[in-house]
This record gives sequence, C-alpha cells and structure tokens, in this order.
Amino acid sequence: MRRNSLLVKRFLNGRWGPQFNSSLPFSLSFSRNAGSAKVAEEEAGYSDGLECALAGKGVFVKDKAFRNLNACELHQHGATITQSLSGIPLHMRGNVLEGAPGISKTQFNKLLKQAYVFVHDGAIGSSPKCDAKVRVISDSPSPLLSLSNVLWKTPARAISHDSCPLTVYVATSMSPGVVGDSIGLGSGGTDGLIAGDIDRLSLVLCGKAFADTTGTKEALSALSGPIIAARGGLPLSARLLVIGESAVLLFAPENTIKRCANKLVSSDTGVVLSSQGVTTLFQGGSYGGSNLFKSPDAVIFASSYSCGTMPSISKLSPGQAAYQFLAGYQNGKFVPAYTKGPSSIDPLELAKALLFKLKEDHIPSFLVKASDGEKSLTGKEFIKLVETTLSKDIPPFQAKVREYNYDSECIVAYFFSDSDLQEKYKTFLSRKFPEMPEELSF
Repeated sequence: MRRNSLLVKRFLNGRWGPQFNSSLPFSLSFSRNAGSAKVAEEEAGYSDGLECALAGKGVFVKDKAFRNLNACELHQHGATITQSLSGIPLHMRGNVLEGAPGISKTQFNKLLKQAYVFVHDGAIGSSPKCDAKVRVISDSPSPLLSLSNVLWKTPARAISHDSCPLTVYVATSMSPGVVGDSIGLGSGGTDGLIAGDIDRLSLVLCGKAFADTTGTKEALSALSGPIIAARGGLPLSARLLVIGESAVLLFAPENTIKRCANKLVSSDTGVVLSSQGVTTLFQGGSYGGSNLFKSPDAVIFASSYSCGTMPSISKLSPGQAAYQFLAGYQNGKFVPAYTKGPSSIDPLELAKALLFKLKEDHIPSFLVKASDGEKSLTGKEFIKLVETTLSKDIPPFQAKVREYNYDSECIVAYFFSDSDLQEKYKTFLSRKFPEMPEELSF
C-alpha cells in the first residue's frame, strides 16, 4: 500500500477500523406506506435484499422501501423542492478534534428512533478506489431531491458490497425543538438539527436540516474523512481550479475564492487527492462526468500578507508547502489544514501525507500574494498569477536582500520577508503541534 495512506492509517488504527463493519443496534420501524412504484426492483424499487440490508442497520420495514428513485418518481411520491437553509445546529460525537459541539451516545441513540421510507445510495468523492459510500434512509422523498444532487452516483450494489458505508437518517417529521430539549441538546434551531456519530459512521438530519446544504456537507466531510484516508486518499479543504488543460489545487481565503469562482470546478470546499488523480468531495460543479481529474499541475497557497517586500509569487519546497498547509494562514488567522468545519483527522498527519505526496509525484507548490496591504487582486489578476506559475520558472521562497544607505555608505542586509510573521507561524505551530517534523519549515 502506498506510504501516504499508511501515514494516515497509523493514526486511524484502533479508533475507526474495527468499527467499520458494525451495525447500529436499534429497532427502527417504518410507519408509512410508500405506495406502489413502477420501478425496477434492483435498481430503483422495492427489493428483498434492501429490506435485509436495512434490517442489518436496525431498520425493520413494515411495508415496502424504495431505493434510488429518480426526480420524476420522487415527485410522484409527493417530493417538493425545499427552500435552502443555513445555520442549522450541528452536533458530532466520536473523535472530533474541533469544529462542532458534542453529543453523547445516549442522545444520538434517541435521535435514531424514527420512521423511514425512501432510500438513496451515493458516494462522497468520485474516485471508485478512494470514495466513501453513503446510504440515505428518509421518511420523506423531498430530502432525496436535495441529497441526490450532493452525492456522487454509485452502482446499485456498491453499498451492500462496501466494507464501511455511511448511513444518513432523515427524519423530517421530527420536531427539532422538542427533540433537542428531550435529549438534552437544548432548543437550538427551530428548522432542524444535524447530529453525526463518527464511531458508527452515521448522520441524523431532523426537520428541515437536509435543506442546509453547507451544514450537511460539513458533517459528511467529517464522517467520510477517516474512510477516504484509510483507502489511500487525502481529504483536503481545498478547491480545484482548472485553467486550460491544467488542474490546480487551491488553498485560499473565501474572498479570493469568490473572485475566481468562474474557474473553479465547484465552489464547495473539499477535494480528494489520490494516486488516481484529484476529485471534488461532492457534486454541484460545472463539470460533468465523474469529476476525476489528473494529478494537479500545481498547488497554490493564496494568502494576504501585509509585508510589501514579499514577492507576488514564490516557489515552495514540499516541506514549506506542508508547513503552509498545516498553518492555514488566511485573513490574519491560523486555521490548521484550512479546515473550518468539524474535523476527524489530525491535521499534522494530513500535512505529513501531503508532504510525501508532493515529493512522490513531483507536484510543484507556490505561495501567491492575493493582496498587497489593503489592495486585493481582482479575479483576472489572481488567475494571471496562477497561470504564471504554470509557464515560468519562479524563484524559491527564501531570504531577501535589502540595501540601506547610511552616511553615504551602502549596507547590505539579509532578512526574511516578514520576520514577525515567521515568528507568529513558529509560535502557533510549535504550541499546537509540538512534535512537528523538522522538514516542515517556513
């Protein structure tokens, strides 16, 4: 197995691996009749095999369950398009490093005791070898209209043959306020509630939570990260930028992302880098097909430094690139691994794996100055800088030389572009990651 996957698997051993094949020990019964559906049994309809699979998850069907209905068939069963929401409360349990309040095992168990009718199968990431399979079980067809546009398509039998699929339970009939109070999570939001359990690879969406696409994707990213990493992929909080025939992995602040949105494969953060190439975690981009691109031609770290002496573009060594990735410096703040949502993988382990990947595949990395003081680059100016990294030899990121005139004498001094900023990096990372390898450096 490739070393980059082993780096992450060492971190995962003993935490998720043994639980990947476990099922949820709950008795969930269907209380609704899905009615008759004129669809094929194996691909998009009722299936005895599906009923057995659901029973393995603790879901026992009283009548019939239907799987992978298309949009037209979902509408026939009463599905409606729900207005988009944001800010739905998100709770996670398991090895969540940061990014979301916790939820106990008992509280999560209570959330699962609801009724479900419709089933949809999909995947996170479109690389067959490094994706995470997902089964959605819902008490209403409407959520599947939303979630089927988020998850990548996967063969009908892929879920049953997968060793560790994720399960998403959607309970639109569950009152978020009442549920939150009854299980001790507080009233939270009135529209919905999102709760994830990393140990059991399960997610519960209550009320209208499925309409909060951003919150749902953040939860799915956290749940799928360990699976993707164990299969040799690197789940990274980056965007995929396409310029001509070149694919570029972009780590940048949101204001920079907005200025070059027309060149992005998807506006959503989240990609999987693997030996098969690079792909976005979710659907929703402007590119059709599997969205699986070749290995990136460059990795770009766009940041806003106040130091005017720093060049517009600098080439980074693999160690410097991993250092920039681990710090995630943007808008004057450090965000380890650029991950803003809940995270279930140690950023340092990801940085080590990224370092190895950059060295192994000879992927060049660059630091691009997205603004100069208060002046931000336009989208065209930023894209032009990125194009420059693909077509020219760029000087490495290193100490600069400055000439000072003092009493008519020219004095040459060597210094870093911003020694104060360098010290901030060092202080933050040494405190956050005391065992950081020496190869990772400013």
